[in-house]
Parts: sequence; C-alpha cells; structure tokens
Amino acid sequence: MTAPRLVLRGATYLVTRRCTQRQFLLRPSKATNQVVQYLLAMAAKRFDIELHAYCVMSNHFHLVVTDPDARLPACMQYFDGLVGRALNALLGRRENFWGSDTFSAVELTDPRSIVDKVAYTLANPVEAGLIRSASRWPGLWSHPEAIGGDELLVRRPSHFFNPKGSLPESIALKLTTPPGFPTAAAFQELLHAALAEKEAAAVKKIGTFLGVARVLAQKVTARTSREEPLGQLNPRVAGRDARRRTERLARLVSFLADYRTALREWRRGNRSIIFPAGTYLMRVACGVACAGAG
Repeated sequence: MTAPRLVLRGATYLVTRRCTQRQFLLRPSKATNQVVQYLLAMAAKRFDIELHAYCVMSNHFHLVVTDPDARLPACMQYFDGLVGRALNALLGRRENFWGSDTFSAVELTDPRSIVDKVAYTLANPVEAGLIRSASRWPGLWSHPEAIGGDELLVRRPSHFFNPKGSLPESIALKLTTPPGFPTAAAFQELLHAALAEKEAAAVKKIGTFLGVARVLAQKVTARTSREEPLGQLNPRVAGRDARRRTERLARLVSFLADYRTALREWRRGNRSIIFPAGTYLMRVACGVACAGAG
C-alpha cells in the first residue's frame, strides 16, 4: 500500500512525473510544447498553484511549485490526466501515458534547497547529455529571467480541445518568486550561479552531447538506454539546512504514525476520529475531520 501524502498549506515542492516505460512521449515538438504549456497554465490557475520553474524532458517533467491551499494532488490529477489524453490523441495511441507510479513531490525545506532544485530542474537537459547549454533545450524550459517577470499568454491548442468548449482560448502563465527571497532579482542571482555550476560540471563530465537535431529525430516510442538502479529511495523531503530537514522528517514520521492510528479507528467504525493535519485523500474522498486546517 502506498504511504499517504502529507499535504500542507504553503509547502514548496520539486514535482516529477515519468512517461510509461520511460518512452519519449513528451519529445519536444511545437504541438507537444503547446499542449503541455497550456495545460500547465490551466492547472496552476484552477488550483491556485504558484509556479516557479519547469523543464519538460522527452520522457519526464520537473516542476518547482508552492501550494498555498494544499491542493497539489488535485492539480496534478487534472494536469496529468488532460496531458495524457491530449498527447495520446496527438500521437494516435490509447495506452497509459504515464508510468504506474504517481507523481513524486519532494518538499523543499529551506531557501538554499529551493535554489538547488530549481537549478537541478533547469540543468536537466545538460546533465542528461542532450545539449551543452540548457537554454537551447527545444522542449518547455523556463528561463530564470522569467521568474517574477511578465505573464506569458498561452493559446489553446487547435487539436483535441473543443473550440466551443469551456476552456479559454488563451490563458496567462506566470512564474513567481519562491518563498524565502526578498526579490525576484535576489533569487535570480543565486539561481544563475547554481545553474552555471551544474552546467559546467556536466559539460566537463560528459564531453559529447546528443544535440538538438538528434533529440528531435528520436521516435516517441523509443526509450532511454540509461536504466535507473532498482531499490532507489523515493525521498519526500530535501533540504540544505540540517535542522529544518530533521524537523520536517520528524513531522513526516509523526504524521504517518498518527494517520495509520486514525485510519484503523475509522475502519472500525469510529467516525469521530480526528485525522492529523496534512491528511489529503481521506479528507477529500471521505470527508474525515482533520486537526488544524487539514
């Protein structure tokens, strides 16, 4: 059984989701980029998610977001569901689009970890050996200078979406400054340095890169030859500040223990049991009472 998520108001996360069998179903193209960008803007607005950075690779994506109202699971269900359906229609396929695992959401506990994970997100195409400079990635990639800048108007794709339907013809996509930084410029300065460091280390290590033309020529049914080792940990918390990281891990352990106790009581018929703050699925699906704001 999958462990329950701890979903609290105001948390900042690195979010990741992978395509089924690591296939290149998100391979960059004008149509794919437009679908994903439009639905990312729709999901962020619909669920009041603050978007800070994103990178869509050929077989997975990374987002860095803040969740003011503890609605991230609903946001990702909406986003992943529509992206899968729209791109399956574009590719002429019917199978599952996403891998069997749900999305990963790693809570970022302090400003330094936010800088590190945004830099990690944006450096992904370089560290994967695809291009020498992340800004040349032909897929969706958010430029550091866009953080805290003007809104980008994204038009609704012409395929799959009903022009007479309820979704708007265009929607604004805005990148906001993550919490913990006084200004967008202050965050950008730290991010530029961290991104440059990651790119330089990857270039030195890898040497030869696939290149944009060969990335675009890959078949969507192909898959990466780089297999991830089995049994890897699936972290839920990341932080550069040891004290904050320890506090968040202790909070998570306490939440899991309290949740399991409450769930046992609820299954025994005790409908007055109070679930711990941060309970999501049982609160949404079954209407259980939660401590605090839920």
